[in-house]
Amino acid sequence: MKQYGKLAFMVMAAWACAGAPAQAQDNAAPASVWAGKKSSWLALQGGQRDEVFRFAEQYKEYLAVARSPYTATAEAIRLAKAAGFTELTRPEQVKPGARLFLPARDRAVILAVIGQQPLVAGSHVVGTHHDSPHIALKARPVNGAARDGLALFNTVYYGGIKKYQWANVPLALTGRIDTTDGRTIPVSIGFNPADPVFVIGDAAPHADKDLRNRSYTEVFKGEELDPVAGSIPGEKSSVVAEVLRALKDKYRITEEDFVSADLHLVPATQPRDVGLDRGLVGSHGQDDRLSTYCALRALMDLEGTPAQTAIAYLSNFEEVGSVNNTGASSQLLNTAYARLVGGQKGAQYSELDLRTALRHAQVVSADTNDGISPIFPEATEATNAAKIGFGVTIKRYGGGFDANSEYTARIRAILDQASIPWQTHTPKVDVGTGGTIGRFMSQQEMEVIDMGVPLISMHSTFEMSSKVDVWNFYRFMKAFYAAR
Repeated sequence: MKQYGKLAFMVMAAWACAGAPAQAQDNAAPASVWAGKKSSWLALQGGQRDEVFRFAEQYKEYLAVARSPYTATAEAIRLAKAAGFTELTRPEQVKPGARLFLPARDRAVILAVIGQQPLVAGSHVVGTHHDSPHIALKARPVNGAARDGLALFNTVYYGGIKKYQWANVPLALTGRIDTTDGRTIPVSIGFNPADPVFVIGDAAPHADKDLRNRSYTEVFKGEELDPVAGSIPGEKSSVVAEVLRALKDKYRITEEDFVSADLHLVPATQPRDVGLDRGLVGSHGQDDRLSTYCALRALMDLEGTPAQTAIAYLSNFEEVGSVNNTGASSQLLNTAYARLVGGQKGAQYSELDLRTALRHAQVVSADTNDGISPIFPEATEATNAAKIGFGVTIKRYGGGFDANSEYTARIRAILDQASIPWQTHTPKVDVGTGGTIGRFMSQQEMEVIDMGVPLISMHSTFEMSSKVDVWNFYRFMKAFYAAR
């Protein structure tokens, strides 16, 4: 019995030890710091939840107006003026505490709060873009012959889109027409509930047999993204002629004026809350007007005079490579710096002063990124992908697109000191690419890091963001502007 008791004790002890790791695992810390990250909602304290929702309402109001680079620029300037910003027109305006904006052809704008130190000593820049994927009208915008009793708009898509997502969606027409007699005519049809909308029609499911072999990306082809523009013919004229007549009468233009028009079709839907808890914002254009709004608001809400000049750079054309004279590949930002530095240096200003100011600038290239999809998680590499609601994203791409390690550490310190939740995102190998407008600023020797917040359904007609992520991104930008 004694021997049996000893054996039983050994068996029981072995069983207990075998079970111990599992029990300890339940109570132990997570395997890594990343596994232990919790939703940013759980980090809110006091009245911060109310702040998140208030900020989201203001953000949605902005999205409802900022439907294109033109309206986004106009709304940014309107808000800035209300916050005490004035247009830079004279060098003597560049003095500590001044709130200035530099418009760029109605499609981009640069805003600055001048710091206590000269710009050659350093500055803090948040660079964004406020163009988004959309469908543009061609120079001859209405089909030359009615198709089976309908007139269609002729279009070309802009930016990276899944073309099929734009079918069967109510679309609004926005933009401008410039005429040879010097008029600029704003166009907006479809946002008011009383307005008509435009829709790209699809084939019925019982009549599309011949189309079912199309590949995922070719469900709709580019030349098929033509929405219905009208359907009623005149007694002696075609539907196409009637559509053109309606446009010409409404805007007092000729058919040739469409050659000098920038007209975009965008979803006519309004920004909405998503989910029973209203935790997400759903809207077209959050890539990248989300970053633009956060950068603008953070600059407007900056208190006092910062140590170094704080700049919000709201650019255009990023979705097609930052081209043209209001895109980040242009000299727009350099010219703005030259004007600001020249205002401080006066007659002593030199090209070396500009190069020094650029070299000492610290930049956040702010742009949204794709979050882990709840339906298609395999599209990302889970251990290095950003999650909705888990904080501001530091983007790490590899391939030379990353910020210098010392600058990344400096940004982490700002985040941690302000108690702002953050995470990282690296695209799946052989799938994702790196960088947005940051590469163009890096070419000027500026210190640049890419950051953002994750979206679900990125580049679609209705993107989703977490309200707490948007608020935290704003908080980070405000802390970054104020950093010494």
